[in-house]
Amino acid sequence: MNKKETLEIRKQFTNENCAITRICGCYVDAEKQIRTELKEAFLSLPEEEAFKYYEIFKKTLSGTHGRNLLNLEFPLDQEMPDGAQAWLLKLRNSRLTDDALLDEFYEKIIQNYLYGENYYIILIHAAYDIPKKTEDNIELFDASEDTYEYLLCSICPVKLSKGGLCYNAQKNSIEDRTRDWLVEMPDTGFLFPAFSDRNTDLHSMLYYTKNPEKIQSLLIEDVFGCRTPLTAKGQKETFDELLSETLGESCDYDTVVCIHENLNELIEEKKDLPEPPTLSKPEVKKLLEQSGATEEALEQFENQYDNTAGEDTSFLATNLTSTKALEVRTPDVIVKISPEKAALMETRVIDGLSYLMIQIDDYIEVNGVPIKAALAENDA
Repeated sequence: MNKKETLEIRKQFTNENCAITRICGCYVDAEKQIRTELKEAFLSLPEEEAFKYYEIFKKTLSGTHGRNLLNLEFPLDQEMPDGAQAWLLKLRNSRLTDDALLDEFYEKIIQNYLYGENYYIILIHAAYDIPKKTEDNIELFDASEDTYEYLLCSICPVKLSKGGLCYNAQKNSIEDRTRDWLVEMPDTGFLFPAFSDRNTDLHSMLYYTKNPEKIQSLLIEDVFGCRTPLTAKGQKETFDELLSETLGESCDYDTVVCIHENLNELIEEKKDLPEPPTLSKPEVKKLLEQSGATEEALEQFENQYDNTAGEDTSFLATNLTSTKALEVRTPDVIVKISPEKAALMETRVIDGLSYLMIQIDDYIEVNGVPIKAALAENDA
């Protein structure tokens, strides 16, 4: 799924567009015990309550693709009758009316969701009549031919509100505030099946994580049967290791800066596309070629890529570089510079010692204090 397809599903979470048929849920305490359950038609909820659920559902489909929103592909064995995908499909087709399937779903989540406090599992079923679109991208709601039937799950922390004083309007007095258990925005969630090319994609699902570095791999592997993808940080670390191992002695300042300049150009060129640019093995090799990697380095690239990243691994360009700052780090000093100004910095060897040289004009500050005059005196 891409950004545009995700946004199309998010737009349903209003009273005007609502396609939700049923909502179920259970409140789980810190001892992994179910305290209460919810099972009812969504449209039977009070309006104010429904609005609060809409916000939770929208949040479950928010964030950056490749960081907070991850496309998971089902392996072929998980699409067999006893596989995770087939089981999720059975749950979807039940429209959340099969209590035994619901209990099994809750048990799977509780056993594999690593969280030591109270939380609320929310599961909805919806059936979206996909409107046709004209060549001018106008939706024809009365010309729908396909229905996208899906499950959306949101797992929300439940935390005790802060204590304090409050004003009681009925008593016209200041008094101790009553503390309540509040359902917060979700930490984790998923959409099954995926909505790809504006239609049902039974071979994949969309996974949400609030924290890109805590993606609950047990849920992904043991409940959904999918391979845990590299986190955004993991992609950056793997890519950096790949560069270091592949380039070897030729991994110098100019080459690395050139690689990141080319990455930033790629991101800028494709910023208006619905999906962020992805680099597979051939595209990473092309990037190194464009950035001045030596023939010797390129000859060993294929094996190095497989050993370091894995043959089928792809990288999101936005996870590999920053378009805001180029960071140069030594054990004692960290220098950040705008990528467009990278040419102002260079490395030199003077009297046998390595130096990082930064070109400056006639102005410089130290902790906010201008030292322009001192520089002029030294030059004199």
